[in-house]
Order: sequence, then structure tokens, then C-alpha cells
Amino acid sequence: MQIALAPMEGLVDEILRDVLTRVGGIDWCVTEFIRVCDRLLPETAYHKLAPELAVGARTQAGTPMRVQLLGSDPVCLADNAAFACTLGAPVIDLNFGCPAKTVNKSRGGAVLLKEPELLHAILREVRRAVPAQIPVTAKMRLGFDSPDCALDCARALVEGGADQLVVHARTKVDGYKPPAHWEWVARVQEVVKVPVYANGEIWTVDDWRRCREVSGAEDIMLGRGLVSRPDLARQIAAARAGQEVVPMSWDELLPLLQDFWLQARRKLAPRYAPGRLKQWLAMLTRSYPEAVALFAEVRRENDCQRIDQLLGAPEAALAESA
Repeated sequence: MQIALAPMEGLVDEILRDVLTRVGGIDWCVTEFIRVCDRLLPETAYHKLAPELAVGARTQAGTPMRVQLLGSDPVCLADNAAFACTLGAPVIDLNFGCPAKTVNKSRGGAVLLKEPELLHAILREVRRAVPAQIPVTAKMRLGFDSPDCALDCARALVEGGADQLVVHARTKVDGYKPPAHWEWVARVQEVVKVPVYANGEIWTVDDWRRCREVSGAEDIMLGRGLVSRPDLARQIAAARAGQEVVPMSWDELLPLLQDFWLQARRKLAPRYAPGRLKQWLAMLTRSYPEAVALFAEVRRENDCQRIDQLLGAPEAALAESA
């Protein structure tokens, strides 16, 4: 069984990848998508979204990181994928699942699921360009507005050269509205001979059990569920191994939240750092009553020093981040 941390644009950056993979249970993670349009991107574009490339493409906890590309031009994607490999990308992942309107309008993400032939062409060109020993994987939704072409899209990706698929079990139009249609993951697995990961609406260990029963998938990718419950992967791994599941307490989580804040302060300008903290803290309110109380104090606060006090961040670390 493999558990992956999903690539979520504007949310799971290198800071959150670092913090979440230190909790444990995550076998690999993926960058936010790197948008490829009509040119070979400079090295800085990769290191901006994938700074782990400088340290062996692993997080501080040693968790492998894949580089995800998004675009619609087969040749340009292939050129950029090959370049990413020279920078140390151990796996190239291709995004055919992003539901964002701005992305879809520029022919990226889930809108390409309307064109199985183009999916095949993209995978074919990228697979040709990437060294044979480096896997090429793909993340897809069930379709744009209907799952009618889901199996055709899956076949197109695998026949083009995908070594693995992650299936977010909703269409683009579904967005993030429940339910996730896990039964379609089973249908995809029936028509392709590569590993298929189930993704979508796994918030708890019980959700994982139901997903496995319906989808038949042993491998999963966790997104919002893991961000909201940082030890969810660890809980699922324990349950899978028949071990006792002991949820992470708020007292255990708080030092990670403090560290996240300190890293955000070091990386971002003071006007932007509070927003990053509020974004994650708001998601934690789903799982922790203590997060609800803290979020109520922080939500209208934009002064970094005041937030330092509310979080109780260690003074020595604060001095270092100043």
C-alpha cells in the first residue's frame, strides 16, 4: 500500500510538504503544478515551486517528491519534462485534473479530458523525452462534465506511456462536492494494467475503508483530508497494519503549526504570511476544536508579531525568522 500527498495549488507548497511529511505515513508527495505554455522554462521556475530539487528531491523527512507539469502542448511539455529530469526530478507527473476556471480556459488541467487523443499525444511525447528509468505518471478526474469518457481517457494515458494513474473520482463540474464516485476507480483499474490510486473524499480512517471496499484500490492519494487531519496518513497506515490508531492531539500538532508559521514568516513578506497561516488553520478547524478557538483569534489579525504571541511560537525561533 502506498499513500501519497496530493498536489494542491496555492496550498501544499514546500512548507506544508515539509510539515506534513514529518508527521509520517506519506510515501511520496507532488509539487504544485508548474504551468508550461510555449517555451522551455528557466531553472528558477522549477526551484521556485520545487526547492526540494536542490536536496535530492526529498522533503526534510526524506519523503520523495515528484515534479508535476500542466499544459497542453505535447512537444513543449516533453522538452520541459526532460529539463526537469536534468534538475533532479525523480518522477514526472502530468496534471489532467485541475478544475480551476483560469487553468481550464488556457487548455490545462481537466478540460483536456474532452480530448483523449491529445492526452495520448502528450504522454507519448513526454515518455519519449524522459529517460527510461524515470517514471511518468498522470493525475486525472473522471471527465469534464460527465464520466462517459473516463475509461477512454485512462486508456489513452496508459497507452501513451503513463506508468501509474491517480484518479480523482469526480468530474471537473463536480469540483469538490461530495460524493466521490469511487466505483469509477475500480472501472478504470479494470481497463489498464498500471497501478491506479484512489483520490477524493477520504477524510477519516472509516472513509478509507469504504473507499478501499468500493474502489478496490490499495493505493490512495490524500488531499484536503490530510491537510485537515495531518496524521491521517499515519492513522491509515496503522489501521492497514492492524495496529492501534492513536490520533494526534492538539498538543502534538501545535509545535508543527508554530513551525509552519515560522517558515512562512521567513519565506513570505509580512503582508502575505498571515494569510498562509489562516488558510491552513481554517482547514484544521474541521478536526480540532482548539483550532476553531485559535482561528477565531487570528482570522482578523494581520500583525505578525501579534500572531507570534497568539501562537506562542518559541522566542529563539522568532528571532531567527526576523
